[in-house]
Amino acid sequence: MWNTLVSIFPYAIAYTIPMLMTSLGGLYSERSGVTNLGLEGLMLVGYFASAITIKMTEATLGVQALPVGILVGVAAGAIFSLLHAFASINLKADQVISGTAINMLAAALTVYLARTISGSGNVRILMGIVRKNIPVLSQIPIIGPLFFSQSYWTTWLCLAIWALSWILLYKTSFGLRLRACGEHPSAVASAGVNVYRMRYFGVVMSGALAGLGGSVILITYSGEFNGTVAGLGFLSIAALIFGQWKPLGILGATFFFGIATTIANVSQVIPSLSVIPPVFFKVFPYMATLLALVLFSKNSAAPKASGEPF
Repeated sequence: MWNTLVSIFPYAIAYTIPMLMTSLGGLYSERSGVTNLGLEGLMLVGYFASAITIKMTEATLGVQALPVGILVGVAAGAIFSLLHAFASINLKADQVISGTAINMLAAALTVYLARTISGSGNVRILMGIVRKNIPVLSQIPIIGPLFFSQSYWTTWLCLAIWALSWILLYKTSFGLRLRACGEHPSAVASAGVNVYRMRYFGVVMSGALAGLGGSVILITYSGEFNGTVAGLGFLSIAALIFGQWKPLGILGATFFFGIATTIANVSQVIPSLSVIPPVFFKVFPYMATLLALVLFSKNSAAPKASGEPF
């Protein structure tokens, strides 16, 4: 049992990290007062942009093409999110409809471009990140084999971004102003803060981090753009709600969803789990989220002005 846990745990982390980044991006947007249901589409844009960039540069840049691809994926997600920001902030459009439009547009546009550029809907890359053990730390009993063995360097990069985001949002005056824009934008505006600018920052950060999430999928366990992120963007929104719009909460929620997704994928090769239909594990995270919403809806920590035009 221990050997099985050690063997599947790195895959659980691999599924967790893209969701963590995308959910963290949603946190920036919602804390600024803009609901962003377009995270799935923004992940897809970053996924595609990274795939095309790496495919075109890996022959000349080698392994350096991977960080270049990540940067392009982040930039693509940030730029594409400006559509949602303009519609929601400047035009005061319905943010749910705008987010849905982002998902539909991203899905159609990326597949069309993939077919135009590569001749098919798939864009395969020849290289990805090689998993490695972290010296010394991987030798720590129990913790070492689980967290520090066969890990991707993107995992530690994303965890550093999560930690820096927690500091920015909760330990700086800028973070206080950003969160206030999602609670009482009129009061913040009366104090001289540009609410539009703060909300643009939140939405662009959501696009950048969702793009990073899509890029991480590509260079860790996917290896090709295939036109879908398998619903991880929507699962990230569920994790944001389940985590009560707090950095530590979404870390726990995405890890829980990552574990559930991994178990669903490997359940048929684990004797003790093979008797349970895999579909149960796939729907379990969503069922848990719905149950949590029912139980804790009265104590929801959602920003009060989230989704309301200013």
